[in-house]
Amino acid sequence: MDAQTLYDFSPWARLLSGGALLSALPLSWLWWRYRDAPRVRRRLALTMLTLFLSFDLVMVGAFTRLTDSGLGCPDWPGCYGHASPIGASVPIADAQAAMPSGPVTQQKAWVEMLHRYLAMAVGALLLVLAGWAWWDRWQARHATWRVHISPWWASATLFWVCVQGLFGALTVTMKLFPAIVSLHLLGAYGLLALLVLQAAWWGQAAAPTPDPASSVPALTLQHLRLPVALGLVAVLLQAMLGAWVSTNYAVLACSEFPMCQGQWWPAMDFAAGFEIWRPLGSSADGAILSFQALTAIHYGHRLFALLATLVLAWVFWRLRAQPALQTPRRYLGLLLLAQLLTGLSNVVLDWPLAAAVLHTAGAGALVAVLTWLYVLTGSGARTLTTEKV
Repeated sequence: MDAQTLYDFSPWARLLSGGALLSALPLSWLWWRYRDAPRVRRRLALTMLTLFLSFDLVMVGAFTRLTDSGLGCPDWPGCYGHASPIGASVPIADAQAAMPSGPVTQQKAWVEMLHRYLAMAVGALLLVLAGWAWWDRWQARHATWRVHISPWWASATLFWVCVQGLFGALTVTMKLFPAIVSLHLLGAYGLLALLVLQAAWWGQAAAPTPDPASSVPALTLQHLRLPVALGLVAVLLQAMLGAWVSTNYAVLACSEFPMCQGQWWPAMDFAAGFEIWRPLGSSADGAILSFQALTAIHYGHRLFALLATLVLAWVFWRLRAQPALQTPRRYLGLLLLAQLLTGLSNVVLDWPLAAAVLHTAGAGALVAVLTWLYVLTGSGARTLTTEKV
């Protein structure tokens, strides 16, 4: 497509209507399921629902990228100016006939558009969360009750998902530019972290008041906040490297483990591999990206994986003596093991699709669990003011 047709907003109203309809289905179920629940429980349920669908969005995004469906509809926000691949069937068929193994096919168009539909539904739910938060703030001025987490958190999350939408558009219109695609994936992890923070705070508000004799004082857990924060930083850095591997399609540069290409230190070009602002498959000056550069991208991720594993194992060990943290600690251990297995299978089993999707999802789940632990080990709930519920 030429530059004039990369952005075609003619189907925008129909796409928004579709996103609203998709979000109305889970919202209706949630309203019915929690119609008699206290206000704080309903707010927690909506936050958890949005978190669940956002996690699904991460997995669908990974599936879109790993099946080379990111350009299944090469314009934005619709598909060849239509709200669905049904209306765009003729131009899709023409593009597929011209290049049968190219980026545009009927199947890839549907995968790409389903990703966009789900993103719009998540955006609609976040709009409801932000509106509800400000409505509660307004009502608190005229009521004797108050359950209040700053509405700016919900607003910031809504703003974040709008920025994510911008990166999604640039992913298409800049033809899978690696830096843009990587930032889009990292932004998805940031969205999960923001929603986990709010879900954890609402969970604290909704929980019954603990027995002082059996509860763990917050101060006894705060010494664990630094290890948890270091674990979260390690996961985010490793996720950045993993995103760079995935968006540059460097997974198969090393097809054995623990060595690579029969060597412990194969020929690598780190300068070219980690040149950030360049098109997919080439350097900034237009030269084809060398195999040594792809090897450096892969090996960098593999080397940092060792450090990240050691850090997370240390965090897992540090949490062993805290009964209040055993549930997230178990999740942390299981997810770490799953990440090692799926990462290894991507190498030795020639990048199976299921393992690759699960590896991306596992990184998001680790971000979520460590964010949850960060709240539990600190005083994040002090931004929470609870009065009569």
